[in-house]
Amino acid sequence: MDTPAELGEFLRTRRARLRPEDVGLISYGARRRVPGLRREELSQLAGVSVAYYTRLEQGQSHNASEGVLDALAAALRLTEDERTHLRNLARPGRAKRRPPERPDSARPGTRQLIAALGEVPVVVLDRRFEVLAWNPLGHALTAGHLDAQSPDRPADRPNLQRLLFLDPHTRELYPRWDEEARRAVASLRLAAGQYADDRRLAELIGELTMKSPEFAALWSRHPVNGCTFGAKSFHHPTIGPLELSFEMLQVPDDSGHRMLMYSAAPGSSSEAALRLLAAGAFLGAERADRVVGTVGAVTRTEQPTAPRDPNAAMLNAGGDRHPESR
Repeated sequence: MDTPAELGEFLRTRRARLRPEDVGLISYGARRRVPGLRREELSQLAGVSVAYYTRLEQGQSHNASEGVLDALAAALRLTEDERTHLRNLARPGRAKRRPPERPDSARPGTRQLIAALGEVPVVVLDRRFEVLAWNPLGHALTAGHLDAQSPDRPADRPNLQRLLFLDPHTRELYPRWDEEARRAVASLRLAAGQYADDRRLAELIGELTMKSPEFAALWSRHPVNGCTFGAKSFHHPTIGPLELSFEMLQVPDDSGHRMLMYSAAPGSSSEAALRLLAAGAFLGAERADRVVGTVGAVTRTEQPTAPRDPNAAMLNAGGDRHPESR
């Protein structure tokens, strides 16, 4: 990534979203050549010279102090994620000579953990949003039309960003696709600033920019947000609508791996539907049709029973898929 250019674009987009009256300045004249704050207005608010700020925005200053960055962040009213992104762009780490990359993989302990979470959909992601592992319910929820073993093959490993923008099946999974797309781009922006020297991450961004006009339009707005928790709407092809909460948990090492976990509100229709999906994932493809066919009649007192040993069943059913999802 061209970090100096990214820094200039980021600062310009954040200047453009503020009006002088928003920050207590008097705007003289109705006609302004640029949207939002002028450079000299932002410099005044941040307490830096116009010349210095101009060099920073043009990528000609690479040693901005913490005080200057904090002043700019306050003047621009940046969120905490945006402040982190500003620091990543303004003070990038020196590029290191890296050994040839080997295919990444989830740690055995991580795999064991997600296998134990039988009734919780879990997807393990790397810093590029590639799927390193998922449990059967995570697979059934997010990408049941793909081979369950694909995360174990680096050559055709799924990438959640690529699926969202380029795969029609995934697009149909999200009834509020525009909202999901904005969230995805904001997360990718933050990752791109944090890992500015990651060649494969830059290649993913280039691919999506070329192949998806919607991604390119969102990317140009420079949204930044970690999106580590929230709510998502699904319209699953076999169990219908779902409203789920999600949490993105960081694996406690320096790998950049994260676990994306979903849950439904207790007593909700989404909880009942999620249990049906879990039953199908546990019982295997040969019995999935019969289980899913009862979705319209499920009540709180008629929940399908999970296998006696759900953890063992899940490990044995790791390669099964819903027949309707193929």
